[in-house]
Amino acid sequence: MTAADYLLDLIRIRSVSASSNRAVVDYARNVLHQAGWSTRELAYIDANAVEKVNLIAAPPRQDVSARSVDLAFVCHTDTVPFSSSWAGALEPFADEEHIYGCGACDVKGFLACLLQAAALQPHGDWAEGVRIVLTADEEIGCVGAKDLLAQDAIRPRRLVIGEPTSLHAARAGKGYCLSEVVVQGIEAHSAHPEQGASAIFAASRMIRSIEELAVQLRAQTHDLFHPAYTTVNVGTVEGGTAKNIIAGECRFLVEWRPVPGLDPEFIPAALQSYAEALQQRDSRIRCTIHSLRQQAGFETAEISTLVQTLVEKTGQAPASIPFGSEASVFAPIAEETVVFGPGDMQTAHSDRERVPVAELEKTVAVLKSLMFPKNPV
Repeated sequence: MTAADYLLDLIRIRSVSASSNRAVVDYARNVLHQAGWSTRELAYIDANAVEKVNLIAAPPRQDVSARSVDLAFVCHTDTVPFSSSWAGALEPFADEEHIYGCGACDVKGFLACLLQAAALQPHGDWAEGVRIVLTADEEIGCVGAKDLLAQDAIRPRRLVIGEPTSLHAARAGKGYCLSEVVVQGIEAHSAHPEQGASAIFAASRMIRSIEELAVQLRAQTHDLFHPAYTTVNVGTVEGGTAKNIIAGECRFLVEWRPVPGLDPEFIPAALQSYAEALQQRDSRIRCTIHSLRQQAGFETAEISTLVQTLVEKTGQAPASIPFGSEASVFAPIAEETVVFGPGDMQTAHSDRERVPVAELEKTVAVLKSLMFPKNPV
């Protein structure tokens, strides 16, 4: 079977993050077992009592229980939810150039390429210390990847993280951080504001400070990115109960995408200082910050072996990615980390999602060259 064949099968398997990913993992495991690979399953139960599965696979004659390995290919198995109006989400179709469907590029296309490459039989040995790592719940915070790290399940020296990069070796990526801020005041009739303390007014002052912080961060640039700085956004604000009641509570979400090298405590510390300033201004105000997600950016040197190999094999210049990925989770334990794969993220998470067939074929060739560099098929 070709990567395109595998991909059509994989898209038909529903694997949104709210559901179990076992069906996708079982499909991949069956292909790998038929090719002589051994596997190790690491399952867990998520916060909603749903079973999730991580899988580590090793090629023939390699010990799947060994934790320290040279090269791991990481691919998440979940997709984002999709609209009921997208009739073709789980009914993929292909034309002469593309395959369409939910997960086509994010990231079942890369998984399909891994399966085709793994199913091939080289004339000699596989590269030493090769692993395929399938993870759960990437789309909701890289939960599966974090679970693997918590268990010390694998220690790769080099990492290829599957994501749609149009075959560019993405050697750097911004992180992704999210916090919820809850401001509590005192409710009162709006005709007597002196009897209350408006949580909305207090929150608005803090949001203004966050906006000023966002402007300040533009001075700290990283040339690999566009925009070249850490972005900050307040995406939702909720508060109050009625037009004539002083708001007793206001909560909002603030996210930021840090460039590599930004002190991970810089923005959380700034938020905490703003919260304390609100409380000092009015002792009736309480402000609590809940950290929901903290992923730092990552960067691998352009001269690294893995980056240079991918550039040579693809003919594409190295790049960076503005979106979050499991690279932020795994990069701290690896010497070299690159995000790579077929397709364009700009089509993902939408009913326009697709992957070029030519990029699937090229990806398989690249993966083959990494899995058995001295022993062509």
